[in-house]
Amino acid sequence: MPSPAAPGPAGPSAAGPGAAGPGPVDLAIVGAGPAGLAAAVAAAGLGLRVVVLDAGERPGGQFYRQPAAGLGAARPEALHHAWPDFATREAALRAHESAGRITYLPLHHVWTVVPGRGRETPWTLHAIGGADLAVTVHAEAVLLATGAYERQLPFPGWTLPGVVGAGGAQAMLKAGLVLPGKRVVVAGSGPLLLAVAGSLAAAGAAVPAVVEAGAYTAYAARTPALLRNPGKLAEAAVHGAALARHHVRLLTRHAVTEAHGTDRVEAVTVARLDRDWRPLPGTARRIPCDALAVGHGLVPQLELATGLGCATRRGPDGTVALHLDAEQRTSVPGIWSAGETGGIGGARLALVEGELAAHSIAQALRRRLTRTPAATAETPATQSPLASQSPSATPSPRLLRTRARLRAFADAMAAAHRPGPGWTDWLRDDAVVCRCEEVPAGRIREAAGELGARDARTVKLLTRAGMGWCQGRMCGPAVAALAGEAPAPDRRPLSCPVPLRLLAELPPDAG
Repeated sequence: MPSPAAPGPAGPSAAGPGAAGPGPVDLAIVGAGPAGLAAAVAAAGLGLRVVVLDAGERPGGQFYRQPAAGLGAARPEALHHAWPDFATREAALRAHESAGRITYLPLHHVWTVVPGRGRETPWTLHAIGGADLAVTVHAEAVLLATGAYERQLPFPGWTLPGVVGAGGAQAMLKAGLVLPGKRVVVAGSGPLLLAVAGSLAAAGAAVPAVVEAGAYTAYAARTPALLRNPGKLAEAAVHGAALARHHVRLLTRHAVTEAHGTDRVEAVTVARLDRDWRPLPGTARRIPCDALAVGHGLVPQLELATGLGCATRRGPDGTVALHLDAEQRTSVPGIWSAGETGGIGGARLALVEGELAAHSIAQALRRRLTRTPAATAETPATQSPLASQSPSATPSPRLLRTRARLRAFADAMAAAHRPGPGWTDWLRDDAVVCRCEEVPAGRIREAAGELGARDARTVKLLTRAGMGWCQGRMCGPAVAALAGEAPAPDRRPLSCPVPLRLLAELPPDAG
Protein backbone atom coordinates (compact mmCIF):
# COMPACT_ATOMS: atom_id res chain seq x y z
CA MET A 1 0.00 0.00 0.00
CA PRO A 2 1.36 3.45 -0.78
CA SER A 3 2.11 5.19 2.49
CA PRO A 4 -0.54 7.81 3.25
CA ALA A 5 0.23 11.44 3.77
CA ALA A 6 1.60 12.43 7.13
CA PRO A 7 -1.03 13.09 9.78
CA GLY A 8 -2.17 16.67 10.22
CA PRO A 9 -1.40 18.94 13.14
CA ALA A 10 -3.49 16.91 15.56
CA GLY A 11 -1.18 13.90 15.27
CA PRO A 12 -1.95 10.19 14.89
CA SER A 13 -4.99 8.59 16.41
CA ALA A 14 -5.53 5.28 18.17
CA ALA A 15 -8.66 4.38 16.26
CA GLY A 16 -9.13 0.78 17.25
CA PRO A 17 -7.42 -2.55 16.61
CA GLY A 18 -5.55 -2.63 13.33
CA ALA A 19 -6.76 0.88 12.50
CA ALA A 20 -4.86 3.99 11.57
CA GLY A 21 -5.80 7.55 10.74
CA PRO A 22 -5.18 11.20 11.43
CA GLY A 23 -6.25 12.81 14.66
CA PRO A 24 -9.52 14.74 15.05
CA VAL A 25 -9.95 17.30 12.28
CA ASP A 26 -12.30 20.12 11.44
CA LEU A 27 -13.44 18.72 8.11
CA ALA A 28 -13.42 15.29 6.47
CA ILE A 29 -14.01 15.26 2.71
CA VAL A 30 -15.03 12.09 0.91
CA GLY A 31 -13.90 12.29 -2.70
CA ALA A 32 -11.09 14.19 -4.44
CA GLY A 33 -12.82 14.97 -7.71
CA PRO A 34 -13.46 18.58 -8.76
CA ALA A 35 -15.85 19.28 -5.87
CA GLY A 36 -13.78 17.63 -3.14
CA LEU A 37 -10.52 19.08 -4.41
CA ALA A 38 -11.89 22.63 -4.59
CA ALA A 39 -13.42 22.29 -1.12
CA ALA A 40 -10.20 20.96 0.43
CA VAL A 41 -8.05 23.77 -0.94
CA ALA A 42 -10.55 26.48 0.01
CA ALA A 43 -11.13 25.04 3.49
CA ALA A 44 -7.42 24.76 4.25
CA GLY A 45 -6.98 28.36 3.12
CA LEU A 46 -9.65 29.37 5.61
CA GLY A 47 -7.81 27.68 8.47
CA LEU A 48 -9.57 24.33 8.70
CA ARG A 49 -7.70 21.10 9.43
CA VAL A 50 -8.78 18.86 6.56
CA VAL A 51 -8.64 15.16 5.72
CA VAL A 52 -9.44 14.07 2.16
CA LEU A 53 -10.28 10.38 1.63
CA ASP A 54 -10.48 9.28 -1.98
CA ALA A 55 -10.92 5.92 -3.68
CA GLY A 56 -8.69 7.02 -6.56
CA GLU A 57 -4.93 6.87 -6.76
CA ARG A 58 -4.58 10.54 -7.71
CA PRO A 59 -6.78 13.60 -7.18
CA GLY A 60 -9.09 14.76 -9.95
CA GLY A 61 -11.84 12.15 -9.94
CA GLN A 62 -13.27 10.74 -13.15
CA PHE A 63 -13.26 14.07 -14.97
CA TYR A 64 -9.55 14.79 -14.45
CA ARG A 65 -8.46 11.16 -14.70
CA GLN A 66 -4.81 10.99 -15.79
CA PRO A 67 -2.56 8.38 -17.43
CA ALA A 68 -0.62 6.12 -15.10
CA ALA A 69 2.87 7.42 -14.43
CA GLY A 70 4.43 4.33 -16.02
CA LEU A 71 2.94 5.24 -19.41
CA GLY A 72 5.16 8.30 -19.62
CA ALA A 73 2.51 10.62 -21.08
CA ALA A 74 4.26 13.86 -22.02
CA ARG A 75 1.14 16.05 -22.12
CA PRO A 76 -1.73 14.63 -20.06
CA GLU A 77 -3.44 18.02 -20.26
CA ALA A 78 -4.08 17.36 -23.97
CA LEU A 79 -6.83 14.91 -22.97
CA HIS A 80 -8.73 17.55 -20.98
CA HIS A 81 -10.30 20.93 -21.32
CA ALA A 82 -10.21 23.42 -18.43
CA TRP A 83 -6.98 21.78 -17.28
CA PRO A 84 -5.70 24.92 -15.45
CA ASP A 85 -8.71 24.74 -13.10
CA PHE A 86 -7.41 21.38 -11.93
CA ALA A 87 -3.67 22.05 -12.07
CA THR A 88 -3.80 25.11 -9.83
CA ARG A 89 -5.90 23.31 -7.24
CA GLU A 90 -3.78 20.19 -7.28
CA ALA A 91 -0.69 22.34 -6.69
CA ALA A 92 -2.46 24.05 -3.79
CA LEU A 93 -3.45 20.65 -2.37
CA ARG A 94 0.18 19.52 -2.40
CA ALA A 95 1.30 22.77 -0.76
CA HIS A 96 -1.28 22.47 2.02
CA GLU A 97 -0.35 18.81 2.43
CA SER A 98 3.33 19.69 2.86
CA ALA A 99 2.41 22.34 5.41
CA GLY A 100 0.31 19.85 7.42
CA ARG A 101 -3.01 21.59 6.80
CA ILE A 102 -4.41 18.78 4.62
CA THR A 103 -4.04 15.04 5.10
CA TYR A 104 -4.64 13.40 1.72
CA LEU A 105 -5.46 9.67 1.78
CA PRO A 106 -5.72 8.16 -1.72
CA LEU A 107 -6.92 4.61 -2.35
CA HIS A 108 -9.23 4.82 0.67
CA HIS A 109 -12.86 3.70 0.39
CA VAL A 110 -15.18 5.20 3.02
CA TRP A 111 -17.77 2.54 3.79
CA THR A 112 -19.83 4.35 6.41
CA VAL A 113 -20.19 7.66 8.26
CA VAL A 114 -21.75 7.57 11.73
CA PRO A 115 -22.33 10.01 14.61
CA GLY A 116 -19.37 10.19 17.00
CA ARG A 117 -21.39 8.94 20.01
CA GLY A 118 -19.78 10.87 22.81
CA ARG A 119 -16.39 11.38 21.18
CA GLU A 120 -14.69 14.75 20.97
CA THR A 121 -15.96 15.23 17.43
CA PRO A 122 -19.48 14.74 16.04
CA TRP A 123 -18.68 12.41 13.13
CA THR A 124 -16.74 9.19 12.62
CA LEU A 125 -15.78 7.94 9.17
CA HIS A 126 -14.74 4.34 8.64
CA ALA A 127 -12.64 3.56 5.58
CA ILE A 128 -10.63 0.77 4.00
CA GLY A 129 -7.12 1.52 2.78
CA GLY A 130 -4.68 -0.62 0.83
CA ALA A 131 -4.20 -4.23 1.99
CA ASP A 132 -7.59 -3.94 3.75
CA LEU A 133 -6.17 -1.56 6.35
CA ALA A 134 -8.89 -0.06 8.56
CA VAL A 135 -8.81 3.74 8.83
CA THR A 136 -10.97 5.81 11.16
CA VAL A 137 -11.33 9.59 10.98
CA HIS A 138 -13.08 11.83 13.53
CA ALA A 139 -14.30 15.17 12.21
CA GLU A 140 -16.37 18.19 13.22
CA ALA A 141 -18.00 18.35 9.78
CA VAL A 142 -18.25 16.11 6.73
CA LEU A 143 -18.42 17.02 3.06
CA LEU A 144 -19.67 14.29 0.71
CA ALA A 145 -18.26 14.73 -2.80
CA THR A 146 -18.74 11.18 -4.01
CA GLY A 147 -19.58 11.99 -7.62
CA ALA A 148 -21.68 9.80 -9.90
CA TYR A 149 -21.67 6.72 -12.10
CA GLU A 150 -23.06 6.06 -15.57
CA ARG A 151 -26.69 5.30 -16.26
CA GLN A 152 -27.13 2.34 -18.59
CA LEU A 153 -30.36 1.46 -20.38
CA PRO A 154 -29.94 -2.15 -21.56
CA PHE A 155 -30.69 -3.44 -25.04
CA PRO A 156 -30.17 -6.80 -26.76
CA GLY A 157 -26.46 -7.46 -27.16
CA TRP A 158 -25.24 -4.92 -24.60
CA THR A 159 -23.23 -7.63 -22.82
CA LEU A 160 -21.06 -8.33 -25.87
CA PRO A 161 -17.31 -7.65 -25.57
CA GLY A 162 -16.58 -4.29 -27.13
CA VAL A 163 -19.68 -2.62 -25.67
CA VAL A 164 -18.45 -0.17 -23.01
CA GLY A 165 -19.84 2.82 -21.18
CA ALA A 166 -19.35 6.19 -22.83
CA GLY A 167 -17.57 7.42 -19.73
CA GLY A 168 -15.70 4.12 -19.61
CA ALA A 169 -14.36 4.70 -23.13
CA GLN A 170 -13.16 8.14 -22.07
CA ALA A 171 -11.55 6.66 -18.95
CA MET A 172 -9.72 4.08 -21.06
CA LEU A 173 -8.30 6.87 -23.18
CA LYS A 174 -7.41 9.21 -20.31
CA ALA A 175 -5.97 6.62 -17.93
CA GLY A 176 -4.63 3.95 -20.26
CA LEU A 177 -4.08 5.84 -23.53
CA VAL A 178 -5.97 3.08 -25.31
CA LEU A 179 -9.05 3.02 -27.53
CA PRO A 180 -11.98 0.60 -27.08
CA GLY A 181 -11.79 -0.20 -30.79
CA LYS A 182 -10.81 1.11 -34.20
CA ARG A 183 -14.35 1.92 -35.36
CA VAL A 184 -16.45 3.13 -32.45
CA VAL A 185 -20.12 4.13 -32.46
CA VAL A 186 -20.94 6.55 -29.61
CA ALA A 187 -24.55 6.36 -28.42
CA GLY A 188 -26.96 7.18 -25.61
CA SER A 189 -28.00 10.63 -24.50
CA GLY A 190 -26.38 13.71 -23.01
CA PRO A 191 -23.60 16.15 -23.85
CA LEU A 192 -20.93 13.71 -22.65
CA LEU A 193 -21.38 11.89 -25.94
CA LEU A 194 -20.00 14.84 -27.91
CA ALA A 195 -16.90 15.06 -25.72
CA VAL A 196 -16.31 11.31 -25.92
CA ALA A 197 -16.71 11.20 -29.69
CA GLY A 198 -14.37 14.16 -30.16
CA SER A 199 -11.71 12.62 -27.90
CA LEU A 200 -11.88 9.22 -29.58
CA ALA A 201 -11.69 10.73 -33.06
CA ALA A 202 -8.77 12.98 -32.10
CA ALA A 203 -6.94 9.90 -30.75
CA GLY A 204 -7.29 8.09 -34.08
CA ALA A 205 -10.52 6.12 -33.86
CA ALA A 206 -13.06 6.19 -36.67
CA VAL A 207 -16.41 7.34 -35.24
CA PRO A 208 -19.11 6.70 -37.85
CA ALA A 209 -21.89 8.26 -35.77
CA VAL A 210 -22.95 9.84 -32.53
CA VAL A 211 -26.40 8.42 -31.81
CA GLU A 212 -28.31 10.79 -29.50
CA ALA A 213 -31.70 9.63 -28.23
CA GLY A 214 -32.79 13.13 -27.25
CA ALA A 215 -33.25 16.23 -29.36
CA TYR A 216 -31.21 19.39 -28.90
CA THR A 217 -34.31 21.40 -29.80
CA ALA A 218 -35.51 20.54 -26.28
CA TYR A 219 -33.12 23.18 -24.97
CA ALA A 220 -35.31 25.86 -26.53
CA ALA A 221 -37.71 25.57 -23.59
CA ARG A 222 -34.88 26.77 -21.31
CA THR A 223 -33.56 29.64 -23.43
CA PRO A 224 -32.91 32.00 -20.45
CA ALA A 225 -30.61 29.41 -18.87
CA LEU A 226 -28.71 29.09 -22.16
CA LEU A 227 -28.29 32.84 -22.55
CA ARG A 228 -26.93 33.12 -19.00
CA ASN A 229 -24.23 30.57 -19.84
CA PRO A 230 -22.53 31.67 -23.07
CA GLY A 231 -19.47 29.63 -22.13
CA LYS A 232 -21.55 26.45 -22.41
CA LEU A 233 -22.74 27.45 -25.87
CA ALA A 234 -19.14 28.08 -26.90
CA GLU A 235 -18.15 24.67 -25.54
CA ALA A 236 -20.91 23.03 -27.58
CA ALA A 237 -19.66 24.84 -30.68
CA VAL A 238 -16.15 23.50 -30.07
CA HIS A 239 -17.49 19.94 -29.82
CA GLY A 240 -19.58 20.43 -32.95
CA ALA A 241 -16.57 21.71 -34.88
CA ALA A 242 -14.53 18.69 -33.74
CA LEU A 243 -17.21 16.30 -35.01
CA ALA A 244 -17.35 18.10 -38.35
CA ARG A 245 -13.57 18.06 -38.68
CA HIS A 246 -13.46 14.30 -38.17
CA HIS A 247 -16.55 13.67 -40.36
CA VAL A 248 -18.63 12.27 -37.49
CA ARG A 249 -22.35 12.14 -38.19
CA LEU A 250 -24.75 13.28 -35.47
CA LEU A 251 -28.07 11.41 -35.38
CA THR A 252 -30.58 12.92 -32.95
CA ARG A 253 -33.81 11.18 -31.91
CA HIS A 254 -32.06 7.86 -32.63
CA ALA A 255 -30.92 5.01 -30.40
CA VAL A 256 -28.93 1.80 -30.63
CA THR A 257 -31.60 -0.84 -30.17
CA GLU A 258 -29.40 -3.92 -30.63
CA ALA A 259 -25.73 -4.90 -30.83
CA HIS A 260 -24.68 -7.79 -33.06
CA GLY A 261 -21.69 -10.12 -32.98
CA THR A 262 -20.36 -13.45 -31.74
CA ASP A 263 -17.07 -13.06 -29.87
CA ARG A 264 -17.24 -9.27 -30.09
CA VAL A 265 -19.60 -6.57 -31.29
CA GLU A 266 -19.51 -6.35 -35.08
CA ALA A 267 -22.39 -3.98 -35.83
CA VAL A 268 -25.26 -2.14 -34.17
CA THR A 269 -28.85 -1.53 -35.18
CA VAL A 270 -29.88 2.10 -34.96
CA ALA A 271 -33.53 3.19 -35.13
CA ARG A 272 -35.30 6.52 -35.08
CA LEU A 273 -37.37 7.25 -31.95
CA ASP A 274 -40.66 8.98 -31.38
CA ARG A 275 -41.04 11.66 -28.70
CA ASP A 276 -41.40 8.98 -26.00
CA TRP A 277 -38.27 7.12 -27.18
CA ARG A 278 -40.18 4.28 -28.83
CA PRO A 279 -38.43 2.89 -31.94
CA LEU A 280 -40.34 3.78 -35.12
CA PRO A 281 -41.05 0.78 -37.39
CA GLY A 282 -39.17 0.75 -40.67
CA THR A 283 -36.39 3.11 -39.56
CA ALA A 284 -33.79 0.56 -38.41
CA ARG A 285 -30.37 0.45 -40.06
CA ARG A 286 -27.10 -1.32 -39.33
CA ILE A 287 -23.80 0.40 -38.71
CA PRO A 288 -20.67 -1.78 -38.77
CA CYS A 289 -18.29 -1.21 -35.83
CA ASP A 290 -15.93 -3.07 -33.52
CA ALA A 291 -16.83 -1.09 -30.39
CA LEU A 292 -19.81 0.75 -28.96
CA ALA A 293 -19.50 3.46 -26.28
CA VAL A 294 -22.95 3.97 -24.79
CA GLY A 295 -24.35 5.87 -21.81
CA HIS A 296 -27.47 7.80 -20.88
CA GLY A 297 -26.07 10.36 -18.51
CA LEU A 298 -24.99 9.95 -14.90
CA VAL A 299 -26.57 8.89 -11.61
CA PRO A 300 -25.52 10.62 -8.34
CA GLN A 301 -23.70 8.26 -5.96
CA LEU A 302 -25.59 8.67 -2.70
CA GLU A 303 -25.03 5.57 -0.55
CA LEU A 304 -23.20 7.41 2.25
CA ALA A 305 -25.69 10.29 2.24
CA THR A 306 -28.84 8.18 2.24
CA GLY A 307 -27.31 5.96 4.92
CA LEU A 308 -27.17 9.08 7.09
CA GLY A 309 -30.79 9.93 6.30
CA CYS A 310 -30.11 12.93 4.08
CA ALA A 311 -33.22 14.12 2.25
CA THR A 312 -33.37 13.59 -1.51
CA ARG A 313 -35.22 15.10 -4.45
CA ARG A 314 -36.13 14.02 -7.96
CA GLY A 315 -33.97 15.72 -10.59
CA PRO A 316 -35.17 16.93 -14.01
CA ASP A 317 -33.49 13.87 -15.56
CA GLY A 318 -35.43 11.46 -13.34
CA THR A 319 -32.49 10.56 -11.11
CA VAL A 320 -32.43 10.93 -7.34
CA ALA A 321 -30.19 13.70 -5.97
CA LEU A 322 -29.62 15.24 -2.55
CA HIS A 323 -31.77 18.11 -1.35
CA LEU A 324 -29.28 20.91 -0.54
CA ASP A 325 -29.76 24.46 0.68
CA ALA A 326 -28.13 27.56 -0.79
CA GLU A 327 -24.83 26.79 1.00
CA GLN A 328 -24.61 23.06 0.13
CA ARG A 329 -25.94 21.84 3.49
CA THR A 330 -27.86 18.57 3.53
CA SER A 331 -30.89 18.01 5.76
CA VAL A 332 -28.59 16.39 8.37
CA PRO A 333 -26.78 19.01 10.51
CA GLY A 334 -23.02 18.79 10.13
CA ILE A 335 -23.17 17.10 6.71
CA TRP A 336 -22.53 19.09 3.52
CA SER A 337 -22.35 17.89 -0.07
CA ALA A 338 -21.06 19.25 -3.37
CA GLY A 339 -20.80 18.22 -7.00
CA GLU A 340 -22.85 15.57 -8.77
CA THR A 341 -24.51 14.35 -5.55
CA GLY A 342 -26.77 17.42 -5.67
CA GLY A 343 -27.68 16.82 -9.33
CA ILE A 344 -25.54 16.21 -12.40
CA GLY A 345 -23.96 19.48 -13.50
CA GLY A 346 -20.39 18.97 -14.66
CA ALA A 347 -16.92 19.86 -13.41
CA ARG A 348 -17.23 23.63 -13.45
CA LEU A 349 -20.33 23.57 -11.24
CA ALA A 350 -18.65 21.03 -8.95
CA LEU A 351 -15.65 23.33 -8.46
CA VAL A 352 -17.91 26.24 -7.52
CA GLU A 353 -20.03 24.13 -5.16
CA GLY A 354 -16.94 22.72 -3.45
CA GLU A 355 -15.59 26.20 -2.76
CA LEU A 356 -19.01 27.40 -1.63
CA ALA A 357 -19.35 24.46 0.77
CA ALA A 358 -15.91 25.15 2.25
CA HIS A 359 -16.88 28.74 3.12
CA SER A 360 -20.18 27.59 4.61
CA ILE A 361 -18.45 24.93 6.74
CA ALA A 362 -15.78 27.34 7.97
CA GLN A 363 -18.45 29.85 8.94
CA ALA A 364 -20.46 27.19 10.79
CA LEU A 365 -17.44 25.89 12.71
CA ARG A 366 -16.34 29.37 13.72
CA ARG A 367 -19.80 30.02 15.12
CA ARG A 368 -19.57 26.77 17.05
CA LEU A 369 -16.17 27.75 18.48
CA THR A 370 -17.46 31.10 19.69
CA ARG A 371 -20.44 29.40 21.38
CA THR A 372 -18.35 26.71 23.11
CA PRO A 373 -17.12 27.77 26.59
CA ALA A 374 -14.26 25.28 26.45
CA ALA A 375 -12.90 26.96 23.35
CA THR A 376 -12.05 30.12 25.27
CA ALA A 377 -9.95 28.09 27.70
CA GLU A 378 -7.83 26.48 25.02
CA THR A 379 -4.19 27.45 24.92
CA PRO A 380 -2.68 28.64 21.61
CA ALA A 381 -0.94 25.28 21.29
CA THR A 382 -4.18 23.28 21.39
CA GLN A 383 -6.61 25.73 19.81
CA SER A 384 -7.87 24.92 16.32
CA PRO A 385 -6.11 27.06 13.69
CA LEU A 386 -9.58 27.98 12.49
CA ALA A 387 -10.13 30.24 15.50
CA SER A 388 -7.24 32.54 14.66
CA GLN A 389 -7.64 32.81 10.88
CA SER A 390 -8.63 36.12 9.38
CA PRO A 391 -9.93 35.28 5.85
CA SER A 392 -13.70 35.74 5.65
CA ALA A 393 -15.60 32.46 5.72
CA THR A 394 -18.84 34.02 4.49
CA PRO A 395 -19.84 32.59 1.08
CA SER A 396 -19.43 35.37 -1.45
CA PRO A 397 -22.38 36.63 -3.52
CA ARG A 398 -20.27 35.88 -6.61
CA LEU A 399 -20.07 32.19 -5.73
CA LEU A 400 -23.80 32.05 -5.04
CA ARG A 401 -24.63 33.74 -8.34
CA THR A 402 -22.29 31.49 -10.30
CA ARG A 403 -23.70 28.38 -8.68
CA ALA A 404 -27.28 29.48 -9.47
CA ARG A 405 -26.38 30.22 -13.10
CA LEU A 406 -24.60 26.92 -13.66
CA ARG A 407 -27.26 24.94 -11.83
CA ALA A 408 -29.94 26.46 -14.07
CA PHE A 409 -28.05 25.22 -17.12
CA ALA A 410 -27.57 21.81 -15.51
CA ASP A 411 -31.32 21.52 -14.97
CA ALA A 412 -31.96 22.50 -18.60
CA MET A 413 -29.48 19.88 -19.76
CA ALA A 414 -31.02 17.20 -17.53
CA ALA A 415 -34.54 17.91 -18.76
CA ALA A 416 -33.47 17.85 -22.41
CA HIS A 417 -31.85 14.42 -22.13
CA ARG A 418 -34.24 12.71 -19.72
CA PRO A 419 -35.04 9.19 -20.99
CA GLY A 420 -38.52 8.83 -22.42
CA PRO A 421 -40.85 6.15 -21.01
CA GLY A 422 -40.94 4.20 -24.28
CA TRP A 423 -37.31 3.07 -24.26
CA THR A 424 -38.28 -0.30 -22.78
CA ASP A 425 -39.93 -1.16 -26.12
CA TRP A 426 -36.51 -2.06 -27.54
CA LEU A 427 -36.04 -4.69 -24.81
CA ARG A 428 -37.01 -8.17 -26.03
CA ASP A 429 -37.96 -10.62 -23.30
CA ASP A 430 -34.71 -12.55 -23.79
CA ALA A 431 -32.52 -9.44 -23.41
CA VAL A 432 -30.39 -9.50 -20.26
CA VAL A 433 -31.18 -6.64 -17.87
CA CYS A 434 -29.23 -7.64 -14.75
CA ARG A 435 -25.80 -8.67 -15.99
CA CYS A 436 -24.51 -9.89 -12.62
CA GLU A 437 -27.35 -12.39 -12.07
CA GLU A 438 -28.20 -12.85 -15.79
CA VAL A 439 -31.85 -11.90 -15.33
CA PRO A 440 -33.66 -11.25 -18.64
CA ALA A 441 -36.34 -8.64 -19.22
CA GLY A 442 -39.03 -11.30 -19.60
CA ARG A 443 -38.54 -12.55 -16.06
CA ILE A 444 -38.80 -9.02 -14.68
CA ARG A 445 -41.96 -8.38 -16.72
CA GLU A 446 -43.39 -11.63 -15.38
CA ALA A 447 -42.66 -10.54 -11.79
CA ALA A 448 -44.29 -7.15 -12.38
CA GLY A 449 -47.24 -8.43 -14.39
CA GLU A 450 -48.20 -11.95 -13.32
CA LEU A 451 -46.66 -12.06 -9.82
CA GLY A 452 -47.83 -8.62 -8.74
CA ALA A 453 -44.50 -6.88 -8.06
CA ARG A 454 -45.01 -3.12 -8.10
CA ASP A 455 -41.59 -1.90 -7.06
CA ALA A 456 -37.95 -2.70 -7.76
CA ARG A 457 -37.40 -4.21 -4.31
CA THR A 458 -40.12 -6.81 -4.80
CA VAL A 459 -38.80 -7.57 -8.28
CA LYS A 460 -35.37 -8.08 -6.74
CA LEU A 461 -36.74 -10.58 -4.22
CA LEU A 462 -38.58 -12.52 -6.93
CA THR A 463 -35.88 -12.52 -9.64
CA ARG A 464 -32.51 -11.69 -7.98
CA ALA A 465 -32.17 -8.67 -10.29
CA GLY A 466 -29.83 -6.25 -8.50
CA MET A 467 -28.41 -8.82 -6.06
CA GLY A 468 -25.07 -9.19 -7.83
CA TRP A 469 -21.67 -7.56 -7.50
CA CYS A 470 -22.76 -4.08 -8.65
CA GLN A 471 -25.74 -4.11 -6.26
CA GLY A 472 -28.09 -2.67 -8.87
CA ARG A 473 -25.95 0.24 -10.00
CA MET A 474 -26.02 -1.00 -13.61
CA CYS A 475 -29.53 -2.44 -13.81
CA GLY A 476 -31.38 -0.39 -11.16
CA PRO A 477 -32.97 2.22 -13.48
CA ALA A 478 -34.02 -0.48 -15.95
CA VAL A 479 -35.53 -2.75 -13.29
CA ALA A 480 -37.47 0.19 -11.82
CA ALA A 481 -38.78 1.18 -15.26
CA LEU A 482 -39.93 -2.37 -16.05
CA ALA A 483 -41.62 -2.51 -12.64
CA GLY A 484 -43.46 0.74 -13.40
CA GLU A 485 -41.66 2.60 -10.62
CA ALA A 486 -39.46 5.69 -10.59
CA PRO A 487 -35.91 5.00 -9.30
CA ALA A 488 -35.82 5.24 -5.50
CA PRO A 489 -32.99 6.40 -3.21
CA ASP A 490 -30.48 3.62 -2.68
CA ARG A 491 -30.22 2.98 1.07
CA ARG A 492 -27.69 0.52 2.40
CA PRO A 493 -25.66 0.32 5.65
CA LEU A 494 -22.33 -0.16 3.84
CA SER A 495 -21.37 1.77 0.71
CA CYS A 496 -18.81 -0.80 -0.48
CA PRO A 497 -17.74 -4.38 0.38
CA VAL A 498 -16.10 -4.64 3.83
CA PRO A 499 -14.15 -7.66 5.12
CA LEU A 500 -15.88 -9.23 8.12
CA ARG A 501 -12.56 -9.07 9.96
CA LEU A 502 -12.70 -5.27 9.99
CA LEU A 503 -16.28 -5.23 11.24
CA ALA A 504 -15.34 -7.63 14.04
CA GLU A 505 -12.40 -5.43 15.08
CA LEU A 506 -14.53 -2.34 15.59
CA PRO A 507 -14.88 -1.25 19.23
CA PRO A 508 -18.40 -1.56 20.72
CA ASP A 509 -18.98 2.19 20.60
CA ALA A 510 -17.81 2.58 16.98
CA GLY A 511 -21.33 3.19 15.70
